[in-house]
Amino acid sequence: MISFASIQLPPPPPPPLRHHHSTLVSAHLHKTTMYQPDRFRFFPHVSSISSNARPVHSSGSSLASVAPLEAILFDIDGTLCDSDPLHFYAFRDMLQEIGFNGGTPITEEFFIKNISGKHNEELREILLPDWEIQRSRKFLEDKEALFRRLASEQLQPMKGLQKLCKWIEDCGLRRAAVTNAPRSNAELLISMLGLTDFFESLVLASECDRVKPFPDPYLKALQELGISHHHAFVFEDSVSGIKAGTGAGMPVVGLGTRNPEQLLTEAGAVFVIEDFDDPKLWTELEELKIKAEVTTTTEL
Repeated sequence: MISFASIQLPPPPPPPLRHHHSTLVSAHLHKTTMYQPDRFRFFPHVSSISSNARPVHSSGSSLASVAPLEAILFDIDGTLCDSDPLHFYAFRDMLQEIGFNGGTPITEEFFIKNISGKHNEELREILLPDWEIQRSRKFLEDKEALFRRLASEQLQPMKGLQKLCKWIEDCGLRRAAVTNAPRSNAELLISMLGLTDFFESLVLASECDRVKPFPDPYLKALQELGISHHHAFVFEDSVSGIKAGTGAGMPVVGLGTRNPEQLLTEAGAVFVIEDFDDPKLWTELEELKIKAEVTTTTEL
């Protein structure tokens, strides 16, 4: 069982009365303050993306194949910050309010298997298949508002994130954030983490033809950075994100903070780390740095 106990969440509300099961969330969820930074380069919709990339299949725990390294791409939720417990609480509260599963709160296992890492359009079909489209979209919009309220109060960066970002800057590497999340969520989290100036681009899956687990968002990020998939890798925490990164031809390092290591490895992660302070990660990064220095010396 994956525990969210490190985040102090309030207990689920009592089961609603049966005649309230069709009621959407209460009005207090609409009071969330929205962060709207506008420094990012948002890119227009691309009708199709072509690539010679082929899915990466794990053949060990090394990032050596991407040397010389030129770029690192990041997922946001659950990767830059430990936001899954906040998403879990928001879904647990609101699904119980509408009588989902007979009013019994969803479990962490249900969240990991059926919700984590998925796009809201996919979640409409999974959680609310019998609802009208506009009604289910409104429900999920209200859920995101509750998440942003919780994030504004409790969000913490992934351990070691600041150290990693400094290393990336010192090495002169390109970087992009790639997410299935709505724009308002992505902007809020990046702003709160102090990374508005760190990322060169923010790629939203909703602006691509297909969302994760399809490779389109990561192909879009490579296209905008002008980097080959041969010289970049990805940080991801979910099965759908790992499949998207490997589908775009890049190695993916899994963040195992919340999802089981076996699940991420089976999805295609080259290796899994606990957080950005994990010695395994830094061994790999230093080896890449040495390879880059050797390559530069040879070329001279």
